[in-house]
Amino acid sequence: MKKISVLIPCFNEEKGIANVIKDIPKHKLKALGYEVDVFVIDNNCSDKTSGIARDNGAEIIHEPRQGKGNAIITGFKNLPKDTDIVVMLDGDNSYKSHEMLRLIEPIDNKFCDVVIGTRLSGKMHDDSMTFLNRAGNWLLTFLVRVAYHGNVTDVCSGYFAWNKKVIDMMLPHLKSNGFSIEMEMITKMARMDFEIYSIPITYEKREGTSSLDPINDGLKIMYTWGRNLTLKSEKLSA
Repeated sequence: MKKISVLIPCFNEEKGIANVIKDIPKHKLKALGYEVDVFVIDNNCSDKTSGIARDNGAEIIHEPRQGKGNAIITGFKNLPKDTDIVVMLDGDNSYKSHEMLRLIEPIDNKFCDVVIGTRLSGKMHDDSMTFLNRAGNWLLTFLVRVAYHGNVTDVCSGYFAWNKKVIDMMLPHLKSNGFSIEMEMITKMARMDFEIYSIPITYEKREGTSSLDPINDGLKIMYTWGRNLTLKSEKLSA
């Protein structure tokens, strides 16, 4: 059987994590020939996230250094070597786990290397994203499409699927420790000439409280966009 590893970076997501794990379509994936491992990255949680995740069948990976980037990079480093496809989504139940079937299919059929779930072109529920966050995302996505020729429609999405080889090649070059990690991954994957496509997804209001600071984190994301403009594919493949 082929193996899918699901990564869920979490900081105090006790309200949403159980539903995220339960919604993973394990039976459908098994029928399609996939074995599924679920890993929750505990990013120094002070609530019951880890206990709830463990009770629902997830393996816990601890990353005490605060920041989504730190959590994701640690998750990548702990992937089983026999993983074929990697899926990542947030633990706040804003993304729908059962929709990962749509993200996995193009990779399994070798249509592309990476699939990003797009909220801006998908089914976005009321109050799931503020106007400021939506406007910032539109701008950043436009800048990535123009400057990096990236085939993406939601550059701040937290829902990804990768061929494992992409993670192996990209991991040594990841440095972001916070919410700029998605921008860093997308811009560097574009520079590495991986085939990236976007698929519409559902996005609902998160469960629990977000730690994202729209202004400060937005500036860091913008800085990451600018910093990677001069990167050459030869340097990233070295």
